[in-house]
Amino acid sequence: MADDRLIVAMDVPNAIAGLELAQTLGDSVSFYKIGLGMLTGGGLALANELKQEHGKRIFLDMKLFDIGATVEAAVRGLAQFELDFLTVHGDPHVVRAAKEGAAGTSLKILAVTILTSLDRDDLDDCLIQTGEIGDLVQDRAGRAFDAGADGVISSPHEASAIRALPEAAGRLIVTPGVRPAGADLGDQKRVATPANAIANGADHVVVGRPIWRAENPRIAAQGVLDELSSPQAQSPNR
Repeated sequence: MADDRLIVAMDVPNAIAGLELAQTLGDSVSFYKIGLGMLTGGGLALANELKQEHGKRIFLDMKLFDIGATVEAAVRGLAQFELDFLTVHGDPHVVRAAKEGAAGTSLKILAVTILTSLDRDDLDDCLIQTGEIGDLVQDRAGRAFDAGADGVISSPHEASAIRALPEAAGRLIVTPGVRPAGADLGDQKRVATPANAIANGADHVVVGRPIWRAENPRIAAQGVLDELSSPQAQSPNR
């Protein structure tokens, strides 16, 4: 069995390219993230095919945000696809509505804290309250857990503080913004290596461009998997 701590982000243009990537990676990868960028390119169809026909786990990264009734209805509709993870914004009313929509299914609701592409200057531009990002992420994570979230999305930098929260017991921490040493950071600002993310308390790391843009994606994925199994990735929650 592949190590499902690695989630490969399928940030490719359409379902055809996504299926080709999955075929290239083969049995080395068992978990994929499909996000908004592929929604109009057959993303839901690809998610269903990978899940039902290829036995892969699927993380649907929709980052839903709306009034409670709309979020609940949207999640109820998505839950019928029997996927594994779904993201919503971490506002408590959104999390509670999403959990209602997912009731009776195995779909896990993950709450977004603060996007890993944002820094303090970005938060100031958005009129987000003052304070250190780490403190804000920790507070949002705690509130999301209290609202029933099965897990949270945070950068690797905040994973250890979130893992230390009493409310985090038995909950998931999934970290995007993960880059192997020497990889291009792209638009990410709060990053760490795969080993550091796991050592900080993450359950899963999300890696996209360093794998699917690589000359040999399978070798690139194997490099991440090797790092996840290294002594440097010893985690307090494993």
